[in-house]
Amino acid sequence: MKNLILFFAISIMIGMGCKQVDKLTQFNMEYNAEVVIPSSAGINLPFNLFTPDIESNSESTFAVNDTRKDLIEEIQLTSLGLTLASPPDGDFGFLKSIEIFVSADGHSEVMVAWKRDIPENTGQFLALETTGTDLKEYIKADEFKLRVNTITDEVIATDHQIDINSVFFVDAKILGQ
Repeated sequence: MKNLILFFAISIMIGMGCKQVDKLTQFNMEYNAEVVIPSSAGINLPFNLFTPDIESNSESTFAVNDTRKDLIEEIQLTSLGLTLASPPDGDFGFLKSIEIFVSADGHSEVMVAWKRDIPENTGQFLALETTGTDLKEYIKADEFKLRVNTITDEVIATDHQIDINSVFFVDAKILGQ
C-alpha cells in the first residue's frame, strides 16, 4: 500500500510539477474578533484592548485540509483588516496608530500587524501592514489572544466597535516530508 501511495505521489509530482503539488497542501484560515474602544480613551496615550480568547479550531481545519499539526511548516498572517461596526457614521480618522499583537499559552507575545500615521477621513475599513512572522505555534495552540494597542489623536464621544478580520496562510509538508 505504501508503495502504491509513493508511486502515485511521484507520478503527480512529475506530471504536475513540484510547485503545483505544494499548492495541494496550502490553504487559508480565517479568524474574526471584535474590540471596543471606549469613548473615554485619552488622546496621544497608548491604550490597550484585549480580545477574548479565540479558539483556533486548528486541528479540525487541518483535518478538513488533509493535514495534521505535526505536518505544518509555516503559518503567516497575510491580511488583517479592521471594520468599524459602530458608530454607523464614524471612521478610523480618530486613530493616530494601531498595533496588533498575538499571544498563546507558552509563547511570548509578538506583534503581527500595524498601521501608523492614519489620515483623517479614512473610512470604515482599515487594512493593516503584516509582519510576515511565522505564527504556526500560536495558531496550532488551542486558543490564542489578540492585544490591540491604539493611540488616538482626537476625543471620541461614543464607543467604537471594531471587527478584526484576519487571514492566515498555512503551508503543510507534502506527504509528511
